[in-house]
Amino acid sequence: MTLPKFDRRAVPSGAAFCVEPMRDGWPVRRFDWPVKAARGSILFLGGRGDMIEKYLESFAHWHGGGWHISAFDWRGQGGSGRLSADPKIGHIERFSDWIDDLAEFYARWVASTPAPHIVIAHSMGGHLTLRALIEKRIAPDTAILCAPMLGFITTPLPGAFAAWIARRLAARGPLDRAAWAQNEKPTAQWKARQTYLTSDAARYSDELWWKREKPELDIGPPSWQWLLEAYASTVATGASGQLESVKTPILMLGTDGDKLVSPQAIRKFAARLPNCELTMFDKSVGHEILRERDDVRTRALGLIDSFLERAAKAVP
Repeated sequence: MTLPKFDRRAVPSGAAFCVEPMRDGWPVRRFDWPVKAARGSILFLGGRGDMIEKYLESFAHWHGGGWHISAFDWRGQGGSGRLSADPKIGHIERFSDWIDDLAEFYARWVASTPAPHIVIAHSMGGHLTLRALIEKRIAPDTAILCAPMLGFITTPLPGAFAAWIARRLAARGPLDRAAWAQNEKPTAQWKARQTYLTSDAARYSDELWWKREKPELDIGPPSWQWLLEAYASTVATGASGQLESVKTPILMLGTDGDKLVSPQAIRKFAARLPNCELTMFDKSVGHEILRERDDVRTRALGLIDSFLERAAKAVP
């Protein structure tokens, strides 16, 4: 498969953004890219701090394959407003608020788009998707989880001890303050950010371009409350019997080069899911598999296309 050229710094013709209020009136930014005689519909869910624009290139690939594409920015990030007084801090009171948003959006989306309905989710979006499946808040025909946030890399500290330290430090002040100084990881300098997201410098620069063009989409470190919720939610999701209850066919992609989420946790979770296919990429591949260099993206998209083909055939 040869990947076609695509302008990653422009919203494609025929695609549109809108604002969709949630149950409490909170404005969530929505993206839709319809296609005539669609084979089905894909709902894409990004990770912590993500914005829809980062994944337009992948959307174009699936849209070209005949899929209706939808996405939304999680409340508190992207174009969906902020939940902290400091707009650079990624804050949330409860992950359950995001699960409620996902369930509400999903119900509306299913009612207005053609089947089959597929959820493709990255990182934190993958975690929230899996949690929503466990809680039976959504029921897609299949789900594809890319580098899902199922555990964290806390070396040299054990994960439980790192979570204990986080609780102690969080108690020292307001929970909506930044958990660390900048970007996605407490110990990494800004200049090192690309090295753990993607080996593709051009695609990394696209994200920075969008943030310069639309500075309101930019976001920095998470809040302490986000961190506490993330630790608690990943532990709860992995509790005995939770994963085993999910019957949805799942394709999971991970990478041994991930420096943000735990490859070991991905393997363990995948092994417990009754209907899950797992592919792990090597250590040269960063966290953002769908924004990696062309050879990685070609392989990842090929795996996803095959999975989508089977999903389309499974629906009458």
